[in-house]
Amino acid sequence: MTTIPELFQRNADLFHDKPALTHDGVTLTWGEAQLSIARIALGLSRLGVRKGDRVAIMMSSRPEHWLTDQAAVHLGALPATVYGTMPSSQIAYVANHSRARVAVLEGADEVERWLPVLDQLPELEHVVVLDPEACVAGDERFVRWSDVVTEGTDLEAFEAVWREITEDDPVTLIYTSGTTGVPKGVLLTHRNVIANAEARDAAAPTPEHFRSVCYLPLAHIAERMVSVYMIVHKAGHVTFCPDPSRLVEQLVRTRPTSFFGVPRIWEKLAGALRSRPGSSAADVGLDEVLWACSSAAPLSVAVQEYFRSLGVSIVEAWGMTEATGVVTSTSAEDFRFGSVGIPIPGTEIKLLEDGEILVRGPIVSPGYLQEDGSLVSVTDDDGWMHSGDVGRIDEDGHLYIVDRKKDLIITAGGKNIAPAAVEALLTKHPLVGQSLAYGDRRPYLVALIVLDQEAAAAWATSRDIAFATPAELATHPDVIAEIDRAVDLANEDLARVEQVKRYRVLPTEWTPEGGELTASLKIKRRAVHEKYGDVFDALYA
Repeated sequence: MTTIPELFQRNADLFHDKPALTHDGVTLTWGEAQLSIARIALGLSRLGVRKGDRVAIMMSSRPEHWLTDQAAVHLGALPATVYGTMPSSQIAYVANHSRARVAVLEGADEVERWLPVLDQLPELEHVVVLDPEACVAGDERFVRWSDVVTEGTDLEAFEAVWREITEDDPVTLIYTSGTTGVPKGVLLTHRNVIANAEARDAAAPTPEHFRSVCYLPLAHIAERMVSVYMIVHKAGHVTFCPDPSRLVEQLVRTRPTSFFGVPRIWEKLAGALRSRPGSSAADVGLDEVLWACSSAAPLSVAVQEYFRSLGVSIVEAWGMTEATGVVTSTSAEDFRFGSVGIPIPGTEIKLLEDGEILVRGPIVSPGYLQEDGSLVSVTDDDGWMHSGDVGRIDEDGHLYIVDRKKDLIITAGGKNIAPAAVEALLTKHPLVGQSLAYGDRRPYLVALIVLDQEAAAAWATSRDIAFATPAELATHPDVIAEIDRAVDLANEDLARVEQVKRYRVLPTEWTPEGGELTASLKIKRRAVHEKYGDVFDALYA
């Protein structure tokens, strides 16, 4: 076991001229990244950042974000990446809860989110802004990035600082995306992230200098593991794509050998390929991928089978922030549709009587950070973390996720139903991009359905259906008839009590900005229930 700075410095020594970070056609080698981190660390230290201090970062997935994170870690400080979509009220909560001493922001959008609450943050001393035009004139708290990252640094003094860091020192603070309430600050250590990287590498060997594309927020544990800690662990090469709408373009340019996507990303890639007959994996830049992974929610069998037909085997993983990301994973050699695989090496799982999954091992966080700086353990007295997910394990040890324990629907008749299983069957149809099953304390299940806009547009065009916007298709009789068939097909594989009796096709996609999804693209069930309360009432009328 070692620390992230030790691994980073090893890369700078052994692979000095190998590419490390690329953005907009500009590449930093490991040697150049080493110098950049030292300069940023020196600048942060001039602002008073010391070991144990917290640095809040709100930037898109770009090199400056990655380098700032690593500079803070080399100082022994604790970086906390803040989702760029967080409202001001949540920013205030996170900044105060973490006791952030310095915030590093990208530009005007980020400054606009922080300004209304700055006077509510007594611990915050400095706000560093990448875009000099976004600095607030006359406010002494604001500092330009260019004034922080100055020429020259004392590498010997810098080395003395990072060599004091131990395996059990914190490496990052991640605030859960809050599907159910107030975000919790999950503290992860060097031991946690390196144990996870080593275990993932043992389960699915990753070549040195592998290539990946970083496009999800770095507050997402899976993106952070792949694009930060695995990159450092294997001296990889990460290319940044701050604008997710340009992901396919970047994938084609980069040809990654490792790629992680939440189900919504895989569905969109599949939709783009299906809309162009004769397409291949190369058309979305995945023809050289050696490790392709989906997690965060169930991936439909239809999407899995489609990519397998193109030669891309998507492994499914299950995990959570409190366990440093991946806990279990399938493999290309031992793949079972619907399963999330077996525990990664060094990790144990077991089930309680009610099916709740428990996790134990070196990947489990030491605890949730409290405002007074203390930690509340995430485990019970025997070291088991209670995940809140319900699952089952087959005779060969493969785990299958049933649903979130708190998301289980209990109908008026007392039947327990896992909505995720219903939704997975609905989204098997290529026109269905997103769905939500509903029916707690109700006599039967209903569903909200959101069209996959790209697939729906291609489907309509192939049938000479005229439409001005994708929203128009949500009420088109031919589309409704096709969704009727999709619901009927799903119901064929469901018990009578699980079947969807009525549904509504919504005109717009669910997004983090709309409030239906978290920043990591998970459905916020409670928010959807509240936002579409009138629709649900109408479905039961």
